Amino acid sequence: MKGIILHGGHGTRLRPLTHTGPKQLLPIANKPMSQYCLESISNTGITDIAIIVGGVGSNKVKEFYGDGTKFDVKITYIHQDEPRGIAHAISLCEEFIDGEKFLVFLGDNIIQKPISDYVKNFKNSAYDATILLCEVDNPSRFGIADISNQKILKITEKPKNPTSNLAVTGIYLLTPIIFEIIKNLKPSWRNELEITDALDNLLKQNNNISYEKITDYWKDTGTPEDIIHANGEILEKMEKSSGNKVIIGSNCEIESNVTFEGSSIIGNGCKIKSGSHIGPNVSIGSNSEISNCNIQNSIVMQNCKINLNGKINHSIIADNSEIIENSTISSESIGDRTFLLGEGSKISI
Repeated sequence: MKGIILHGGHGTRLRPLTHTGPKQLLPIANKPMSQYCLESISNTGITDIAIIVGGVGSNKVKEFYGDGTKFDVKITYIHQDEPRGIAHAISLCEEFIDGEKFLVFLGDNIIQKPISDYVKNFKNSAYDATILLCEVDNPSRFGIADISNQKILKITEKPKNPTSNLAVTGIYLLTPIIFEIIKNLKPSWRNELEITDALDNLLKQNNNISYEKITDYWKDTGTPEDIIHANGEILEKMEKSSGNKVIIGSNCEIESNVTFEGSSIIGNGCKIKSGSHIGPNVSIGSNSEISNCNIQNSIVMQNCKINLNGKINHSIIADNSEIIENSTISSESIGDRTFLLGEGSKISI
């Protein structure tokens, strides 16, 4: 089997974070979200992987992953000129797949559970496709599967009035038959070739589609709130597996009178100065400096400098950003501050 990671799109809901690079490289617990996808795939034994790139920052994807050697996989890059839908992106991989069964993973999906059993079951089955489903509270945001008697009846993309809460996650196990289905697809109202339409057509042509339900954590990280939530979940998992509430990288300087709360990760070469409070659920990227600040439920990326006498909460602060306080107003009178800052932002408060 082969693997495909979709790494394109504009990431409009995440701007300004995505003005300078793809959303799939945004870090969660100090690791690009698409790296979790790659590791999930490689842990199944699949080592021949295509990454579909397109849009802003495609070169950054190639710079980070290279040829895959450092991840013990072989990576092929396939370019999608415009974000014309998941099904269109998959169609570009027909030559790469070369008649094999394959696994598709959307690069902004985070799943805690290993997927090896799903892949093994599909590899040994006669199914034409297997999709992973997960119960969600807001089904109109997703493609939805209607199930009866353990069979999929219908798959609908982002229905206004959903009849099910089973979301089609961004993880698909497919056979080459899907390429012929996609060739006959018509664009949706979004002018995209929808994978949900392709799967629904697969059903209508009496092909065999199975499903598996994800009962562990799964998140489609399409919004800043989703990313912050996933960051907290992964940090808590890291704490359980390592036994350490706070993971501190090499060559860090943690001054006296710094307090930590809950799960956090501090990257290499960071300086956390006296009077700072970190956590819960905070990731701080390498070579960042935090002074006299209370940071909670937030992501601070690499090479940032924050000197703020107050609380930062539910924030994402991109690489090379600075927040410097010049105000004499008491922090207690201001309350929590929330930031969504793109790369290289400079703020004086």
